[in-house]
Amino acid sequence: MNNLEYYKVFYHAARAGSLTVAAKELNISQPAVSQSVKQLESALGAKLFVRAAKGVRLTGEGELLYSYVAKGYEQIELGEQKLEQMRDLELGEVHIGASDMTLQFYLLPYLERFHEKYPHIKVVVSNAPTPETLHNLSDNKIDFGVVSTPFETQPGLRAVKVRDIEDVFVAGRKFIQYKNRMLDLQELEKMPLIFLEGVTSTRSYMEAFLQKNRVNVQPEFELATSDMIVQFALRNLGVGCVVRDFAQEYLESGRLFELRFNMIIPRRHFCVVTNEKIPLSAAARSLVELLE
Repeated sequence: MNNLEYYKVFYHAARAGSLTVAAKELNISQPAVSQSVKQLESALGAKLFVRAAKGVRLTGEGELLYSYVAKGYEQIELGEQKLEQMRDLELGEVHIGASDMTLQFYLLPYLERFHEKYPHIKVVVSNAPTPETLHNLSDNKIDFGVVSTPFETQPGLRAVKVRDIEDVFVAGRKFIQYKNRMLDLQELEKMPLIFLEGVTSTRSYMEAFLQKNRVNVQPEFELATSDMIVQFALRNLGVGCVVRDFAQEYLESGRLFELRFNMIIPRRHFCVVTNEKIPLSAAARSLVELLE
C-alpha cells in the first residue's frame, strides 16, 4: 500500500499489454514505466511480467495481482466519476427538515422547480415541528431546515428570514356576533378555543403573546394539525387559532371570518436554517440558494 503509484503503472501496463502504450496513457516515459514495474516487483518479491512478441504479458503471479488491482483501480475511477456527477448536480441527495406549514406554504413550489432543473437529485423531507427540526440539524441528520419563528437560536446555526406569516383567530357563523367588531384580547377567555397540541412554534408563540398581555386561555380542543383546526371551526366547534394561510380559502369564500382585536398580533417568519459547522453538499447548497 506504500506503492500506489507503482500499482497505477502496473494496472495500465497489464491492461494494455504494452509498456509503451502504458507510458502514453500516463503521459510519462517508457523507462519510467519500466522502472516502476521493477520497483513493484522488487517490493513484492515476484515477477509480474514477461516479454511477449508484441509487448508484455502477465505471469501467473501478475494475473493474480491484476485481478485485485483492477477492481480497486476501477472503483476509484468510478468514485471520481460519481463525485464529478455530484458536483455537477447530476447525482446526490438533499435531506430537509420541515413542518407541515413550511412545506405547504413555502417549500413545495421551490422543490418543484428544483426537481425540474435537477431531476436526478433525490430529495428527502423529514416532516417535524420546529424544535425537532432544529435538533435534527444540530445532530447532522438533515442538511438544512425550513422552520417558523419563534425558536431558540443555537450556536453555529444560521437563520435567514424568507417569508412573513400571520397568526389569526377564525370562526364560523355560530360566532357571528363577533364579526366586524373590535374586540379586546381578554374576550378570548370567554370563547371555546381550538389550538394546536404539543410543542410547536405556533402554539408557543401564541401562548407567550397572550400571557404577555395577561390573557389566560384554556383551549376547548387541542388538535394535531392546523388543517384540522380549520375543519373544527367550519363546524362551529370553536374559535380556531391558525396561521392565515390555512384558512385563507374559507375567509375569502365567507365560510369563516377573522376576529379583529384592538391589539395587533405581531407577524412571524419562515426561516431557512443551516448548520455553519457542517459544509453543504453541492445539491443542498444549490437548493438553499434557491430558497434564500
